[in-house]
Amino acid sequence: MALDQWTKHWATARLAYAEPIHLVGDLVQLTYTRNSGIAFGLFAGRSFPFYIFSIIAAIAVFALFFRHATLAWPRQLSLAFILGGAIGNLIDRVATGEVVDFILLSWGSHTFPVFNVADMCVTCGVALFALVWTRDPDDVVPASDPLTATGADPSSHASSLTWEPAADDANAGTDRDTTGGGEASGQLAREGTDRPQS
Repeated sequence: MALDQWTKHWATARLAYAEPIHLVGDLVQLTYTRNSGIAFGLFAGRSFPFYIFSIIAAIAVFALFFRHATLAWPRQLSLAFILGGAIGNLIDRVATGEVVDFILLSWGSHTFPVFNVADMCVTCGVALFALVWTRDPDDVVPASDPLTATGADPSSHASSLTWEPAADDANAGTDRDTTGGGEASGQLAREGTDRPQS
């Protein structure tokens, strides 16, 4: 936004009522013009309040920022481009009702509509937005982690690894020494029952 406003002030002071500056021959020129329409001079001369589009774009960007607590830097950059460009042109429309354009591209007999830094930012921001918002990188789970890929809780997996004796192991203790110490203890128990009661 700051770069857009600075370049517009420079163009107004340096290019107004002056010959165009040829940066790369006729391919890239700097020339001063004022646009009452939307980006790239579209719908110029209409009485429609085009600043509404800038307001809607700014509100949409703020809504996305508040909706997502954390955003990857490519997403932040795309929203920053759109927001900066929208506010940059909105300042011009509120102040004078027109937007300062000064960048002209032409190739042979083909001439691209004159635009400004804010238009570049919005265009690049929308293109980057379309690329990085088609898939959420935070939702991508590495294929090597089967627990998180299936939605399982890793802590529950740790508890499932605790050892519990099998039924055969639990019963093994009762089946041991059936001919050894078990016989002796059984005999003592029977002798105790044969003794006369006092």
